[in-house]
Amino acid sequence: MPLLLTDSEVDMVMGMDDCIIVMEKLLDQSARGLTWSQHRTHIRTPVGFHHVMPGALFGTKVVGVKIYTARFPAGSRFITVLHDSETGDLLALLQGGRCSQLRTGALTGVATKNMARKDASIVGIIGTGVQARAQLEGVCAVRDVRHVRTFDIIPERSQQFAEEMTALLGVEVQASQTPEECVKGAHVVVTMTTSPAPVLFGNWLEPGMHINACGANAWTRREIDDEVIKRSDMVVVDSIEEAKRYSGDLLFPIESGAIRWEEVNELWEVTAGRVPGRTKDEEITLFSAQGIGISDVAAAAHVYKRAVEKGLGTELPLLP
Repeated sequence: MPLLLTDSEVDMVMGMDDCIIVMEKLLDQSARGLTWSQHRTHIRTPVGFHHVMPGALFGTKVVGVKIYTARFPAGSRFITVLHDSETGDLLALLQGGRCSQLRTGALTGVATKNMARKDASIVGIIGTGVQARAQLEGVCAVRDVRHVRTFDIIPERSQQFAEEMTALLGVEVQASQTPEECVKGAHVVVTMTTSPAPVLFGNWLEPGMHINACGANAWTRREIDDEVIKRSDMVVVDSIEEAKRYSGDLLFPIESGAIRWEEVNELWEVTAGRVPGRTKDEEITLFSAQGIGISDVAAAAHVYKRAVEKGLGTELPLLP
């Protein structure tokens, strides 16, 4: 019978290190033409949005879809539906929120692993919302991070995040008074906000920085200005197709002529060695993520397999 798996059960079988490996295997399948992905679609309701993100991994023999709601008064709700791509059998329904957090942070981890300087040890993160924790976990999983600075427009939230992440990661995390102070001297910069206007500016950047801009997954959002794009020696996205539809961080610079789509690469091209993530320590590199359905399907497949091995989940009285 198919399984119902909750966020707490996801945490029992998949941590950040596991999810980074899952994302690397996904990118390897993408490089070999073994994945299928379609851009997200959405329905606008009177008070929010209903989003659908499908994908298939033929090497893993799964196909599925993440469905989620956003901007409703009660917040977002997630569910991932997983099928066997060879038999069509329903395998599992996953609550989905924790999988989304882990896969988002894990893709940032993979990008950082392949694009940041090897000696990167200082991180600045702007935004301390629900996704920020996994972002920082992903970076710390692939680099020997010694110090983190954080900024949020609500100072109390930034301080609470700093205290919680210091305890979780065993790394000094310090709240900053301004976003510029947060990123000054950092080797890796993360933006994870819902801001409609840039929160990171090109004149703040320093040689050798790697930037993960991961919050602007709608054309109405923008976390970085044109100068960040102009100063970046390498610009990489999780999906060019998604970026062309939703990336406020790239759509505006494309329109102004700051960059052309032909200069943008996808992350699988970097992990496969088709293009370098970085060639010199002094380069500035940028990863911009919008979120792709195949990453949710990949994470769900791993969770389902491990849950079956451990006897977790609730059997659903449905046909397979």
